[in-house]
Amino acid sequence: MADAPAYIRIRDVRGSFLTLGEPEYYQGKKQREKDERRWSCTFLIPYESPQLKMIWDAMEEVAKTKWEKKYGPIWENLKSDSKLCCLIDGKKKAYDGYQGHFALTAHRNESKGRPLVLDSDKSPIYQPNNELYAGKAGRVYSGAYLNGQVSFWAQDNANGKAIRCELLGVQRMRDGDAFAGGVAPDEGGFDEITEGADADDLA
Repeated sequence: MADAPAYIRIRDVRGSFLTLGEPEYYQGKKQREKDERRWSCTFLIPYESPQLKMIWDAMEEVAKTKWEKKYGPIWENLKSDSKLCCLIDGKKKAYDGYQGHFALTAHRNESKGRPLVLDSDKSPIYQPNNELYAGKAGRVYSGAYLNGQVSFWAQDNANGKAIRCELLGVQRMRDGDAFAGGVAPDEGGFDEITEGADADDLA
């Protein structure tokens, strides 16, 4: 049976730990020659969200396709281990906003090309060179509500078995309180600066 990644859409959930501009190495450093930089996003799905069943079902289907008749005990082991499954119970983490949610972490390697990152009007936020388009600063941030497109795949190699999630795209849905006690960026909080103004003029 051929492996088939399960593609799903996630709607109106908060984003966390966003790496959507310049891709980064895992933990910020290249560990091995084959390591790639990657883009990342963690989607926080409330316990009561009906989207959770869709996500669990998609991951289980990937496990069935990969391991066939052996999938049962493998799947049971993977889904309860935060290192082997891309969806974890937020109560296992002390991060801001994780309580009462499951956290779905998705990555996309640089060699596959950048994921789509769209504004609410479907206009792109990042250029192909990973720089922001004009006027797009602060449109997506940790704590904002996002829509997402992801696919699941089964890892089975020298590093072991796991269920992973690939990031395909992110779209801004609406503002939310920024994590770590911050607020959503707002260009309305700035005034137009006259050419030649000094620091005293900005006070």
